[in-house]
Amino acid sequence: PRKHLLSYYHSFAKVANVTVNNFLMTGPKAFLTYASSVQSGAQRGIQECKHQFALHKWNCPERTLHMSTHNGIRSATRETSFVHAISAAGVMYTLTKNCSMGDLENCGCDDSRIGQAGGKGWIWGGCSDNVEFGENISKQFVDALENGHDSRAAVNLHNNEAGRLAIMATMRKACKCHGVSGSCSIQTCWMQLADFREVGNYLKLKHEQAKKLEVDKRPARVGNIADNRGTLARSLGGIAKTELIYLEDSPDYCIQNLSLGYQGTEGRECVKRGRNRWEKKSCRRLCHECGLKVVEKRVEVVSSCNCKFHWCCTVKCQKCTQTVMKFYCARRPAGRKPHNKSRRKHHMRRP
Repeated sequence: PRKHLLSYYHSFAKVANVTVNNFLMTGPKAFLTYASSVQSGAQRGIQECKHQFALHKWNCPERTLHMSTHNGIRSATRETSFVHAISAAGVMYTLTKNCSMGDLENCGCDDSRIGQAGGKGWIWGGCSDNVEFGENISKQFVDALENGHDSRAAVNLHNNEAGRLAIMATMRKACKCHGVSGSCSIQTCWMQLADFREVGNYLKLKHEQAKKLEVDKRPARVGNIADNRGTLARSLGGIAKTELIYLEDSPDYCIQNLSLGYQGTEGRECVKRGRNRWEKKSCRRLCHECGLKVVEKRVEVVSSCNCKFHWCCTVKCQKCTQTVMKFYCARRPAGRKPHNKSRRKHHMRRP
């Protein structure tokens, strides 16, 4: 798994050598600075993907880091649409954040509207996050990885853009009051990034509402690229840029498929006493719907406890061991029928 992660990072680095001279970067130092933010952003996106799909049959496995178009089978499923979107969003988010914090050269707050009237009782001021910078650099790195001219490349580019638009859609206005004795007679306001979890939640909803395209998935023939782009443009004509799209139905994630990087749900942990209905139904979703049973295991968990503050200024804790019950999906004994005929039904349910 770690090898795939490094391969994914290296893909960005290889592409950067081609595109670096076409934008703001002027030397090795600038290139390394941006590349580091891109890597950090890509990892941020994948970690959010893992959070959003933790209790799904498809749980954003490490193989996903390879992306759908690099060194492997070129798939364009509902799940890979989310991977492209959240990865592009993570890169743009991190670049924007680092820019506004002054960590990158030739970049800072977006002050293009400072002093302008924004509305009744407020004007633009403060330090707005520079999303335009983050968007441009993100495109230079992420979109350049798609060098094909077939429908899959077009779908991936569309989903990359949807991820970047999610950053803008979730931004919020922050304001500060001014006036005599805190009267707030006028406010200065600026736009700031939302927490990245909000971006993940936003794109998860887009994933659930993703639209399937019915187009020719074959690579474009030489001399026929224009025709292929025209067909794609017509197919995408009625779909907003903010929506996720895909070409192929999802495979059966209940079943292990090592060539595609899917481990199946056997051995996965589920939650019986969850905080919400989704968690509480995870054992049914991961186990019973996949023809597996739920087994209980006693597990010893080590955590920090009895923490005390010592002057000055450290906190020292003890290590406490606690035995907890955990639940896992396991194969049924040979000859046993699946629960509620689930083996015939699970392929019809959403991953």
